[in-house]
Amino acid sequence: MSFEQSSIFPYMPIVDRPQIKWPGGARVAVWVVPNIEHFHLELGPGVPDVRNHSRRDYGNRVGVWRLMDTLTKHRIRGTVALNGEVVKYYPRIMEECAKLGWELMGHGMTNSSFLSGLTPEAETQVITATRAAIESCGQKMRGWLGPGLTETFNTLDLLRAQDVEYIADWCNDDLPYAMNNGLHSIPYTLELNDMPLFNNASISIVDFERRIRDTFDTLYEEGAKNGRVMCIALHPFLIGAAHRIKYLDSALAYITSHEDVWLTTGSEIIDAYKAAVLAT
Repeated sequence: MSFEQSSIFPYMPIVDRPQIKWPGGARVAVWVVPNIEHFHLELGPGVPDVRNHSRRDYGNRVGVWRLMDTLTKHRIRGTVALNGEVVKYYPRIMEECAKLGWELMGHGMTNSSFLSGLTPEAETQVITATRAAIESCGQKMRGWLGPGLTETFNTLDLLRAQDVEYIADWCNDDLPYAMNNGLHSIPYTLELNDMPLFNNASISIVDFERRIRDTFDTLYEEGAKNGRVMCIALHPFLIGAAHRIKYLDSALAYITSHEDVWLTTGSEIIDAYKAAVLAT
């Protein structure tokens, strides 16, 4: 089975969008997405894959706490791309997420398994279990990021059937947009995402900070004419390493030194976007 892109969402050049005004007259809505994940011990070649598993486990034991401290310092609430199994295996992390008021966005049950190739029944089970895990923490699962940004041709409709409102898999815009089935896509990022950049190193941490600043500068300038969304996607085992975290701190200090910046969450962006579109 295959679909044309137009059957999923319409093509809409950003220069033709309605005027989007963010709360407080902000030019840029900035949301930060910590990917808090659980990996099984049989992560890669060789079982148990101690080297790769322990590297990722560092994120849940150490890195996430550095990331939480850094975001809190800059008054940023994370929108967590949450593996449902984290609720079971890392209750201390969930306790702190609740204390900080972070939003929980569905991210499958584990990043050891992707959605690709699942039957509709199996995929429904993954979405249902993830939703139940988030609901057990007292939140509604309003958003979704597929593990590994994977989908099937059924994913969007299955999510909509379970009252998910927005999806972050489609990294193809600087503003939210409505998909054909009623979901909204929200700007996520591969360009400011530490996983593709650091897991198989292709960029230095100094260049990552510069890239965050340069991206912000462009969106901030464009946002004077029409609102923009900026996402920073982070994985605690990568950005939370001792030699990297200070560069994130510096980049966020630069962003927050500007006026007319809205530090927000995924659900708040979608709510404001819908309100702005209705007002046009």
